[in-house]
Amino acid sequence: MDKLSGKNRWRVIDLLAERLAFARAGVKLYGTLLSRVRSEPRLQGLVGELQRHRDEEQEHERWLEAQIRALGGDVHALTEHSVLAQAESEGVERVIRRDASIPHDFHALLAAELADHAGWDLLVQIADEFDDAEAKEQFSRRLREEEQHLLFVRKTLLELTRDEVSEAPPLPPAE
Repeated sequence: MDKLSGKNRWRVIDLLAERLAFARAGVKLYGTLLSRVRSEPRLQGLVGELQRHRDEEQEHERWLEAQIRALGGDVHALTEHSVLAQAESEGVERVIRRDASIPHDFHALLAAELADHAGWDLLVQIADEFDDAEAKEQFSRRLREEEQHLLFVRKTLLELTRDEVSEAPPLPPAE
């Protein structure tokens, strides 16, 4: 990360803090979703994959904290981009807190994963432009994990939506 942070270390810390805010939110989102899915017998097949994604988000969190510290930053400081990421993730968290609809949860999680994927992709491109091969490899590894999260959430949302569309509508109330 030396080449990348060579010119403006604080801006790099800010970008890492943004990913950190998203990783922290991701851990919470996956945790909430895991507890809901565990209570649904028909969705038990999702538990292992959700747990793996939650664990990867937690690893991203720990790795980002270590990188920020190594650059002399404070992992609890609010930065320009971390505040932005927190505001974005609050909307997703609000959807998940609003009701206990698992399809709604996956819809909200899809929005979060799209934003998270875009953030890691930005870091990969920036590291490439600064010719920081080590940073690019580390960011690329996490981007590949985010791609897997995104594919899983998309596929699951498609299946849940397909199930909802194929259900017979409820009977109107008797008068």
